Order: sequence, then structure tokens, then C-alpha cells
Amino acid sequence: MSSCADGTVNTQDQSGVPIRTDAQPPRKHSWPKSRGSFCHFVLYKENKDTMDSINVLSKFLRVRPNLFSYMGTKDKRAITVQEIAVLKISAERLAHLNRCLMNFKLGNFSYRKHPLKLGELQGNHFTVVIRNISGTEQQVLEAMHSLRDTGFINYYGMQRFGTTAVPTYQVGRAILQNNWTEVMDLILKPRPGAEKGYLVRCREEWAASQDPEAALKKLPVKRCSFVWNSMVSRRIQAYGLRAVSGDLVLRGGSAHVLTEAEAASSSIHDVVMPLPGFDVIYPTHHVGEGYREMLKADNLDIDNMRHKIRDYSLAGAYRRVIIRPKDVNWEVIHYDDPRISLVHSDLEKLENKPPPVFPREGKYRALRMEFSLPSSTYATMAIREVLKMDTSIKNQTQLNTTWLN
Repeated sequence: MSSCADGTVNTQDQSGVPIRTDAQPPRKHSWPKSRGSFCHFVLYKENKDTMDSINVLSKFLRVRPNLFSYMGTKDKRAITVQEIAVLKISAERLAHLNRCLMNFKLGNFSYRKHPLKLGELQGNHFTVVIRNISGTEQQVLEAMHSLRDTGFINYYGMQRFGTTAVPTYQVGRAILQNNWTEVMDLILKPRPGAEKGYLVRCREEWAASQDPEAALKKLPVKRCSFVWNSMVSRRIQAYGLRAVSGDLVLRGGSAHVLTEAEAASSSIHDVVMPLPGFDVIYPTHHVGEGYREMLKADNLDIDNMRHKIRDYSLAGAYRRVIIRPKDVNWEVIHYDDPRISLVHSDLEKLENKPPPVFPREGKYRALRMEFSLPSSTYATMAIREVLKMDTSIKNQTQLNTTWLN
């Protein structure tokens, strides 16, 4: 139990976040007409994903979670920093939470006329530490040079597909098939392991807001990401990391099919692959026919991707096959304590805390790397390229279990 500076008493919920126990309703204040309606702020959080964090903030402020907006979600298992906007909550009320919340910090407040929107994010910068590495210095050098110079296959990360019990692409497929009984069963019927991923975010949103549109947005049903991953694997296996005749590139925002002569002067970094829809074209080599075969196996017609319900009509999109990260740098760290922090967080920098100091020699070695990625690109796939190992949820859970045991 703890006490905030205003004298209110706090206890903790099951997740360790303090909860106000005073019964007094929040005071209402008139909102200045000259002030923008939305307070934008930077949210620093540890071991909380974006939706969980917003639920905590809304509980403390006694407002609905749908008053908050953001440009993208951040994973739970990380220290993350992102911009958030909230409707007609003052900077003073938000700053007060810094006295009461653990593992959260709010700052950089400003008032603006508009909220934030999903999809506006331009990219993310990552600092990743891989502990207890066994590779040689040369192997580390070659792996990082490959990441920096060649890049990695731009797969949708495994977290995109939700739980292993109910993968979200199955929900999307049932929607496109107009099989509403199956849709309801997949989403609502309890399943083993259904407490993770997008499904729980959808349920949390519905429980918090009773807003079906907001809940639906937590399910990534509008992009055929499973199909894209499969077709890109087929493309790489067939032609490798070079542009070939029949590939697609973007020119002026539109897709163009490469001729043999154009392919000779193009790079794999220019090549895109389509997400299925009614407003895209497909490669003219055999991988293009693979799209048709895969959708047909799911009783879907590639030539008729419009849906009776407009929101489920798939226009399609294009996604680069290979991504080269920017701002890539790395360092091999020696350390002795396996639980010591190996990064200097933004909060520690703001608090003028000294960075960690490491010995020249140590029992363990870690690879600390930094890089920037465009939006809708997954750091787990970049790490997969460096480690040359399985980054699926199932495999990572097994690694965690092994470590805890």
C-alpha cells in the first residue's frame, strides 16, 4: 500500500499497479476554448503492452479507454516509449500519475487539435540485447554486416497471428467466407491458450468500451499476412535474393511488372509482393499463380475479393520483400551477473543515472544491437536473421521455461 502526494491511499492490483481506493469522484473542470482538445504525451512503460497501459491510465483517471489514441502498439516484454493522445485530460492530471504509478512515466505534454491515428507511425528504433552468445567474433561480425548491408526477409512476425489455439488468419478466412457461425465460435468460445495475443486484446477492448468497431480493430483481419509470408517463402526459394522478370516494383505508388532487361538493372530491395485484394496485381512468374492456388484451397476467389460487408472487402497492398534496417550499430559486451541490466534506458538518461560499466573480460558475452525499422516491420524477424533460429512464440516460450527451470 502506498500514498500519493495528494493524500489518496493506493493499493495494488494483481499486476502490481497501484489502484486508487478513495471514493471521491474526479472534479470536473471547464476546458479552455483556446486549448487544443487533445493532450499529447510520451509514455514510458516497462513490461506492459499498449492496451494494458491505456487500461491502467483510464482506471486511474476514471475515464473510458477509448478516449486515448495512439499510432501503433508496443509489445509487453520490453521497455518501450511511444506517443499517446487523450481527449480533454489536462497535462496536470496526467503528470500527477507519475507520483502513483510504478513502471510508468508520462512527459512531454502538449495540446493539439487532433488525436493520433493507427497507421501514422513512420517507424521504430530498437535496442536489443541477446545474452550469453556463443558465436565467435567473426560470426558476430558477419551476421551484423549481413543485417546492415543485405537486410532480412520482411515476414510478418509470429505475434501477428495471435495464439496458437486460434490463429487470427483463421478468423479472417472465416469472415471472407461469410461463415459467421465459425467466426463467432473462433472468437468467443474459450480455447486452450486463448489468453494471449490479439484475441485477448479484442476481448479487453469489448469489456472496457462495449464498442464492437474498436474491438474488431484489435483483430488484424484486413491483411492476408499468412498468405503473404507463404508466397514470399516460395519466391525466395525459387529465385533467391535477386530481381527477376515477372517481379513487381513500385513506381509512383503503382506496381509495375519487371521485364527481363529491367530485372537485370534492379535490386531485390526494390521488389514488392502483394497482399491479396481487388486493387492489386500479381507477379507474372509462377509465384503469382501460387496466390490463386492458395486462396482457392480456402474457398476464396482471387478475382472477387470484394465482400458483402464493405469493411471486409480487401483492396490489397504491396510490401517490400527485403528490408534493410537503418542506423545499425552493435557492441559485444562482457559481463558476470546474468541479471544485470545491459542497457541505459531513456528514463535512466533523463534521471542522469550513469550508464552501466562492463569488465573487459567476463563469464558471459552479450550482443547489444540498435537499428531502426519502418512501420509494420518486425524486429523479431531482424533478430531471426542474426540468430539463424526459430523466433516463434512456441519456441521462445520453451526457451523461457528452460531458463526458469
